[in-house]
Amino acid sequence: MSDNIRPESMARITTPALAEAFIEEQLKALRAQIGDKKVLLALSGGVDSSVVAALLIKAVGKQLVCVHVNHGLMRKGESEQVIEVFGKQLDANLIYVDASDRFLDLLAGVAEPEKKRKIIGAEFIKVFDEEAAKLEGISFLAQGTIYPDILESDGVKAHHNVGGLPEDMQFELVEPVKLLYKDEVRVVGEALGLPHGMVYRQPFPGPGLGVRCLGAITRDRLHALREADAILREEFDKNGLAGKVWQYFVAVPDMKSVGVKDGKRYEGWPAIIRAVNTTDAMTATVENVPFELLQHITERITSEVEGINRVLYDLTPKPIGTIEWE
Repeated sequence: MSDNIRPESMARITTPALAEAFIEEQLKALRAQIGDKKVLLALSGGVDSSVVAALLIKAVGKQLVCVHVNHGLMRKGESEQVIEVFGKQLDANLIYVDASDRFLDLLAGVAEPEKKRKIIGAEFIKVFDEEAAKLEGISFLAQGTIYPDILESDGVKAHHNVGGLPEDMQFELVEPVKLLYKDEVRVVGEALGLPHGMVYRQPFPGPGLGVRCLGAITRDRLHALREADAILREEFDKNGLAGKVWQYFVAVPDMKSVGVKDGKRYEGWPAIIRAVNTTDAMTATVENVPFELLQHITERITSEVEGINRVLYDLTPKPIGTIEWE
């Protein structure tokens, strides 16, 4: 049987006890595979790479080198959380690269969504490659591959966290959660002691806020988007929607409309709220968010976020609208 096929006898990991058993099994397997050699991991801060990092830290400690690249398109507080959890609490061997300016300079004036994605993906590989080249004695590359990734790609996968690796990088792969579904990865993450907010973090596209700052990205509009998105997440947390809604976020288009502030007319951007539920991301329904809460979020965003003067709620299911705007 292929290593990439989940055995039918494998029970779903639904309880802490099953997660602990999986962890023990993986620790033995990882130590046997890695021995005394070094492992490299692109740590995005997403659920899958975070759980893989925590497993490897437990298995081989400082033999793991984590590289976290901040491309300037992270949600508010995400890079800081990676540094806090992995750098400080877990004492990981963590390399933090703030490449925000590199990415944003390359993206200046680029409006076409596919082109933006390609620039972000290619630059990510470049930055990761530069960091890997500075390191000596790396024998393994860890990846946050999970089972749906293998199923979707028929076993051949462009790298989930890095976005594709240079062909001359000759590493043996370490993929400890490749036979797990996302809900199982979360149960394992909780058993490993990772923060609940990190383990239950929402799906987030590789290009990050790059596909939610619609059209050509500008720093001021990106900043407004990040702040508005943080308010939405905070309010969903407070009002019990965070665990109930599969994905919720703000998109800010490259257009302005007239508004009134301090008795004067001025132009600002609209913030578009998207909140959807899905089981497989192939179809999605729109969450029925209480109108009073939408009004409260609107009041907060328009009064607290510089440059945003309207808030819209996207009522479009999938199909006909995709989950992301770009």
